[in-house]
Amino acid sequence: MVNIKDIQNALKNIKPFVHKTPLIYSNSFSRFTGAEVYLKAENLQKTGSFKVRGAFNRMINIKDGKVIAASMGNHAQGVAFAAGRLGIDAKIIMPVTAPIVKEEATKGYGAEVVLYGESFKEALDYALCQKDYIFIHAFDDEEVIAGQGTIGIEIMDELKDVDIILVPVGGGGLISGISIAANTISPKTKVIGIQTESAKSAYTSFRKEKISEMLPLPSLADGIAVGRVGDKTLEIINKYVDDMLLVGEDAIAMAILLFLERKKLVVEGAGSVPLAALIDNKERFRGKRIVLVVSGGNIDFTLIDRIIHKGLVTSGRIGIFEVTVDDVPGGLHLLTGIIASHRGNILNVAHDRLGGNLPVGKTKVVITVETRGKGHLEEILSDLATKGFAVGKGRHNDPLHQP
Repeated sequence: MVNIKDIQNALKNIKPFVHKTPLIYSNSFSRFTGAEVYLKAENLQKTGSFKVRGAFNRMINIKDGKVIAASMGNHAQGVAFAAGRLGIDAKIIMPVTAPIVKEEATKGYGAEVVLYGESFKEALDYALCQKDYIFIHAFDDEEVIAGQGTIGIEIMDELKDVDIILVPVGGGGLISGISIAANTISPKTKVIGIQTESAKSAYTSFRKEKISEMLPLPSLADGIAVGRVGDKTLEIINKYVDDMLLVGEDAIAMAILLFLERKKLVVEGAGSVPLAALIDNKERFRGKRIVLVVSGGNIDFTLIDRIIHKGLVTSGRIGIFEVTVDDVPGGLHLLTGIIASHRGNILNVAHDRLGGNLPVGKTKVVITVETRGKGHLEEILSDLATKGFAVGKGRHNDPLHQP
């Protein structure tokens, strides 16, 4: 099993090649969660993810041969970048579902990219069959784990008396390395893993203390959408990790939005799950000194506008609702006037006169309005109801699942 000396050696190995990423205190996140919150900003790491740490430590002693890896994206970029710096040929197997932005970035670092399979597991199985290559596992490898554990040493060296470290978990390499470092340097520091409800193999395996494999569902946190935790990593997780939590897709979208708004940081879904968990469990973490490991920033920009929209809807900053009004001149003016009186900003208005359940002379209006939050939205809806309007839930409250 990996130990602290392995991680210390890894830090020496990778130091010439990677950034020591900043540990950023967040006044805004601290204020609204009641905790003392710091961000370990691995989204500012080379290739935009912590994965280069493990990749360099695993590959630095390879003198001859070609390497191959399977990845949803961040490990692919880490291996490709490390291979380019170390003068090693690399082939990366990615599932066809991998984000295009990560595929193109991997090619940009000089690796050959092969798309195979619908899932990470299928890509992994294919990569393992390529016998002419040295396989670089994304997480279930002791040198990779030691490389990721260097984050734990950097946190402990820079910040004393850390109560809790919240860590994203996919296959478990990141949390394994960090938990070993944290437990050795500061045994009182608790390490808690965060998974998405859409991909919870590590969470379930941790609870059962044995491998539980399950097919991951589509998730904003695609970087941790792994169907099977590693054998080596689960052994470490069971020994050193204190707890595991799950977060939902709405919470992840909200966290991505908060990173953009409050910290001006681009953070991918996987890197946002610690903040989502902190917000979901504010009472549990209140008054604690907490480090959120922001694991990466390689977000798919073709989705980011819809993710932001979803975050705004989740927070109540955008409300979508239906109102039935008289289909006569002035009916819409009265409706919009009430919204304007509360200083709601109308973004879109759509009429529906053909609904099967609408009485003759009535029309349904779907309103999209910008508000200051859920309380402000409820104030508008309450006033509309008081003034006799029939108000219902909007039909497209989830912008990530529109046709």
